[in-house]
Amino acid sequence: MTPLDLPTHVEAVLREFRTCELATFAKDGTPVTWPVSALHQQARGRFLITTSIGLPEKAFNIRRDPRVSLLFSDPIAAGLADPPAVLVQGDAEAPDEFVTDTEEFEEMARLLFPRQPAAEKYSTNWLMRKVFDWYYMRLAIRVTPRRILWWDRGDFTASPHERRASDVG
Repeated sequence: MTPLDLPTHVEAVLREFRTCELATFAKDGTPVTWPVSALHQQARGRFLITTSIGLPEKAFNIRRDPRVSLLFSDPIAAGLADPPAVLVQGDAEAPDEFVTDTEEFEEMARLLFPRQPAAEKYSTNWLMRKVFDWYYMRLAIRVTPRRILWWDRGDFTASPHERRASDVG
């Protein structure tokens, strides 16, 4: 996928926000939302999210219906002054395989450990990794954007700006 050409202040949100809200559809079509950390893989034109094999509901929902959204609306601890709210709408894949160590997961760990120092403390402790091995067996979720909307200053009463994947080419 070709990366979308986004303004720098939107890219900053995708890079610096600590969490976003991942929305999927349950079996009955009800939207379900979880807070997640998403790694924006700009050069690959996608986002990486992981989930523990002990908490696979996100992956199950995506396998039934790949349409997802990521809402970056909470700027706490991002260090950005007056950032926009950003909504990513796209298609996700969640392969039926779990992994414990890949280059992508190392990239995710480099993102998360500075933001969650306690996670690094537990992750480097061999005993904790052994006792909680189920937590470190991860399912990868990759989201390819179809369109990205943003609202300057997080003002949802204003009309959003928009970029579509079909605009790139």
